[in-house]
Amino acid sequence: MKDELKKIREYLMTGVSYMIPVVVIGGVLIAFSIALSGVQEGKGAVVTNPLLQSMMDIGTAAFSMMVPVLAGFIAYGIADRPGIAPGLVGGVLANQLKAGFLGGIIAGFIAGYVARWIKSWNVPKNLRPIMPIFVIPLLTSLVVGYSMIYVIGSPISNIMEAMTNWLRTMSTGNAVVLAMIMGAMIAFDMGGPVNKVAFLFGAAMISEGIYTVMGPVAVAICVPPLGMGVATLLAPKKYTTAEREAGLGALAMGMIGITEGAIPFAAADPLRVIPSIMIGSAVGAAVAAIGKVGDHAPHGGPIVLPVVDNKLMFIVAILIGVAVTAMLVNFLKKPVAEEE
Repeated sequence: MKDELKKIREYLMTGVSYMIPVVVIGGVLIAFSIALSGVQEGKGAVVTNPLLQSMMDIGTAAFSMMVPVLAGFIAYGIADRPGIAPGLVGGVLANQLKAGFLGGIIAGFIAGYVARWIKSWNVPKNLRPIMPIFVIPLLTSLVVGYSMIYVIGSPISNIMEAMTNWLRTMSTGNAVVLAMIMGAMIAFDMGGPVNKVAFLFGAAMISEGIYTVMGPVAVAICVPPLGMGVATLLAPKKYTTAEREAGLGALAMGMIGITEGAIPFAAADPLRVIPSIMIGSAVGAAVAAIGKVGDHAPHGGPIVLPVVDNKLMFIVAILIGVAVTAMLVNFLKKPVAEEE
């Protein structure tokens, strides 16, 4: 049991190593398309050029593969090739159920362990050739699918609704406390259901003419990728070669407000990375709230600077949040062996 627990990071790193190129392709292409198009007040990112729209579509297609690839290759690390297909299926369901990369990690582990268990069955000799290409993927996919739909997926909508109502009650209280809560939510799952609740709440406030809720959210959106990108530059020995390369992509994504740029780091080392980016985003959002930063576009990152109220404090909040994230995560992490 202890040996298996030690291998969990190895399985995670297998999934992350295959996912990183997908994240970089998707994130950087989306970032370029938005950067070259810009954002508009009240609308956010607006891409009108056909070539830039095609670039956006390619990036979005790559991004849609991120969670399935993560889940599929976590399962591959556990069960070898019979785990890939069920893991991919679980990852696609995690996307459809809006469960985010955390849902993908769960799907990958379920698929891997179930597939490995079925592989251990003592079956008649004439069935062995079809086990890895038919029986194992089929049975494992059913187990993963039902688990995602009925155990993991079903509660998500109820949780999202409850969190949205909670934020509504918070909005009448202390602006700094609300900003810290929303900043932490944005960073928690980086595009997942918790992130979406905070983002959509901030965007909804724009339509009501309240811009000082989206302002802190806009800061929190870019802190995780920028913070992790800076962290890889400050302490390269604490990151693998693949992570250092992902750090450069994360910097580009952070500038354009794509929180998902930090996902490879969070998936590889969730216990150190997720608390660090949550604290950094919460601090950055709190500074933005104190400075009464307002954002007129439902988007985040430095790219929204033209439509931000109190631009100086917006920049200061981002810098503080990034510094907190980078210093905290590097304090917690240890040097890694290059072969990882």
